[in-house]
Amino acid sequence: MRDICGTLGVNRGSFYYHPQEDPSEALLRSEIEKLAGRYPRYGYRRITQLLQRQGYSVGTRRVARLMKESHLLVSVKRMCQTTRSLQGEKPWDNRLENLAISHQDQVWVADITYIRLKGRFIYLCLLMDVFTRMIKAWQLSQHLNQSLTLTPLKEAFCHSVPEIHHSDQGVQYLSKVYVSTLEAHGVKISVAHRGRPWENGYAERLIRTLKEEEVNINDYQSITEARDRIGHFITQVYHLKCPHSALGYLTPMEFQRQNFS
Repeated sequence: MRDICGTLGVNRGSFYYHPQEDPSEALLRSEIEKLAGRYPRYGYRRITQLLQRQGYSVGTRRVARLMKESHLLVSVKRMCQTTRSLQGEKPWDNRLENLAISHQDQVWVADITYIRLKGRFIYLCLLMDVFTRMIKAWQLSQHLNQSLTLTPLKEAFCHSVPEIHHSDQGVQYLSKVYVSTLEAHGVKISVAHRGRPWENGYAERLIRTLKEEEVNINDYQSITEARDRIGHFITQVYHLKCPHSALGYLTPMEFQRQNFS
């Protein structure tokens, strides 16, 4: 080893040195992954703003680098172009503001989140009825594309149709095909305002429950395993064993049976 180091002109101590990530950077990286999981269509600028609100002294260049290293950067150019084409002639409103949720299939909420899978990410789309908290349909995919949201929507429509569909302003929810599918079924479209993720709070809380009680405590080795485990959690745990204060501390299935059987 001495001869090799001499040839290379480096100190032996340097040869054996393995740099470790700054603990503060590791913490920041972890927080970025959490935020990206909650807001999968946010770019590095919005993630930077969220971090700064939480007290982190960090700039966009550093966040962009960490997101790139973790494969969390989204295609901002493509998404913004699509969103502009949809926003131009028909502005969308948040119909849930001051709305009393009083019956089943009055409001469905939808959202997308990331799930880590062996050094990469896959995507989960969820569609939930607000009144019963029942998950109407869901989809897990390797791609953040139109099929991710459209497939569960069509599946849910086989059983019932809501009066209002609420989501954020992601292009998967405001694309022409998705919007036309909702309108063809007579569904009113409701959209959270830009930069206000809390306006999709029902879906946010659902995703937080799923992450805390299933995703974050498992290490999925394949998309098949993730699909099986998440499906089991939804049908056997969330629907049957998770009480909600909004439901009088009944589970979604208990509440549905008590009110609609």
